[in-house]
Amino acid sequence: MAVKLGNGNWAVKEDKLLAYNDNSGLFFNKEFDFSRGSTATYVGRDGLIASAASGVPRIDFTNDTKGHLLLEPSRTNLLPYSEDFTQWTVQSGTTITSNTTETLSPSGEYNASKIVSNGSVGFYKQVAVTGVVSRSIYLKSVTGTVNVKLKDPALTVTTKTLSVTENWQRFELVESNGHASLSGLWIDDIPSSGIYAWGGQLESGDFSTSLIPTTGATSTRNADVCNNSGSAQDFNSEEGVLYAEIAALESTSSGSKFIAISDGTYNNRASILFSNGATNQIRCFLRVGGTPQVDKFSNVSNVKEFNKVAFSYKENEFKVFINGSQAGSTDTSGSVWSSGTITKLSLTEINSALGAFNGKVRNVQVFTEALTDEQLEKLTS
Repeated sequence: MAVKLGNGNWAVKEDKLLAYNDNSGLFFNKEFDFSRGSTATYVGRDGLIASAASGVPRIDFTNDTKGHLLLEPSRTNLLPYSEDFTQWTVQSGTTITSNTTETLSPSGEYNASKIVSNGSVGFYKQVAVTGVVSRSIYLKSVTGTVNVKLKDPALTVTTKTLSVTENWQRFELVESNGHASLSGLWIDDIPSSGIYAWGGQLESGDFSTSLIPTTGATSTRNADVCNNSGSAQDFNSEEGVLYAEIAALESTSSGSKFIAISDGTYNNRASILFSNGATNQIRCFLRVGGTPQVDKFSNVSNVKEFNKVAFSYKENEFKVFINGSQAGSTDTSGSVWSSGTITKLSLTEINSALGAFNGKVRNVQVFTEALTDEQLEKLTS
């Protein structure tokens, strides 16, 4: 095995993510280059939201005991006060208590707000933005289960009724703004028993990303980019398997999201990716000298859930296995690279501006031999 990443074994440092050696049980010098020019939040092993420094990879444990590498695109929180709801529009009959000591927030601090009202009004924030926007906020009831509404104050098209319990949940609403230039986030019908709120966010795009805290102005989280692990001696250009356990951030991919082995060029590479513009589709392809040798498209039930994908390559023998079954038939015609061609593993397209991987990466492995059908089935089960 050439390079292995994750599967519950993680080590991070500034600008680097370390691979793992099964033989020694240690991390070793097959580092991935990593960049993100800003801080960013993630859910730690303790279940609390924490902040990673600029350039430090995020291992996120949201609904995941093993953890996964979280790679997100650049996004901006357009709400200037993500926690201070007294700076939002507070309707008559609604009272907000900031930094309540009655409960800890999702970050483990006393920085949430308590909001009580009369059952028919609430609070909202409106900002200038056009197009599709994603709204999100963390809510928790003071007692029992209560229903409140989440909508957009700018001529909303959709109103969501939320079932808010005594546990923190992040609620989301994605839709085009109903006004030509304004959009916002509105929590309405807050009961007299009250709710707690924390972490409001509004971002351009059709899915919500990790919280970007703001304190008086908008704030931007830069994109995560992870690439360039390994060297020629770590790979077998003539046969092998590229394996990934991955989940997408969106059902329909906006731009191709690549995990690839290559020689650092577009012309020689094997890739696993979420297909651009396709819904719940995983694609595997291989190019030699710029010429496509195999290109397989496979539909899965949900790309936002973790899927195990193995792409096996060998001259005149190309196979894809997903979640324990072969996807399509074996391709029995095609070339592979000459010895020593493949030199690196990257979680990005060669031009990272075109195809940096966005999603959750639980496990990546590169094998230096093609595997049997039985082995591929077991690997992806």
